[in-house]
Amino acid sequence: MTTDIRHIVFDIGKVLIHYDPHLPFSRLIPDEAERNWFFANICTHDWNIEQDRGRTWAEAEELLIEQHPAREEHIRAFRKYWHEMVPHAYDDSVAIMEGLIAEGRDVTMLTNFASDTFREAQARFPFLTKPRGVTVSGDVGLIKPDMAIYETHTKSFGLDPAATIFIDDAPVNVEGAKAFGWNAVLFSGPEKLRSDLAAYGLKV
Repeated sequence: MTTDIRHIVFDIGKVLIHYDPHLPFSRLIPDEAERNWFFANICTHDWNIEQDRGRTWAEAEELLIEQHPAREEHIRAFRKYWHEMVPHAYDDSVAIMEGLIAEGRDVTMLTNFASDTFREAQARFPFLTKPRGVTVSGDVGLIKPDMAIYETHTKSFGLDPAATIFIDDAPVNVEGAKAFGWNAVLFSGPEKLRSDLAAYGLKV
């Protein structure tokens, strides 16, 4: 395996910080079956990811409230209580990233994140300001695994794709990165990440 890795790109959600929308909604909609229905039919993954692509929360809420007026309070709660969905960092993962930065490695981040909630996350988790930079999907109007977002990140930060490794928790995003020409590994925990990086000649 190549050891000529000069650029390390981290995803953020579920790699560096925890994310789970059920955390506030287990209080707001205590019945598990009803809560699962709400996420499957109203505040769905597909709805939420459009905010990652750049749609404003005001637009997103208006769209759903028009369709489900009786659910207005719960629809607005998704953004209102977003901070509860990201309760803590993954300290071991953060230590790996910070170790790479301390060694002088080129570390950047590429994330599917709404613009405003990303700034909120950066304020709460200052380590998100330590890498050389970040491509936020909501800022560029593109989301992983669109080829264009990997291209945008590559050009923005002057990366050599063959010398780049990407770390993401979603198989589809890992495959997208590989299809673009990056090396990529699936994140499933810090120990696996350490061994994956070591296989590419990056010991942390």
